[in-house]
Amino acid sequence: MYIYPDNLKSKATLWLWELRDIGIIGIGCLISVFAFSRLGWLPPIVLTAVYAFLSIRFEDVSILDFIRYAAAFFFGKQQTYEWRA
Repeated sequence: MYIYPDNLKSKATLWLWELRDIGIIGIGCLISVFAFSRLGWLPPIVLTAVYAFLSIRFEDVSILDFIRYAAAFFFGKQQTYEWRA
């Protein structure tokens, strides 16, 4: 099911991915199948599956974006706490 954005400014999506991600995943699958069938090499399939999982979007935030935000919050930014009595 193709879902066109309501406000015409957000990106078009297909199921849980943006259309750009669907293209990348499709090309990755083709390369992965070729590499596995001809060379017996498994890493491209794994990389394509990891990319497909990390690029899933819920409400305009992908899983990779969420991991980046969490890492920046816990490790990247200095947090200060003030105790007041």
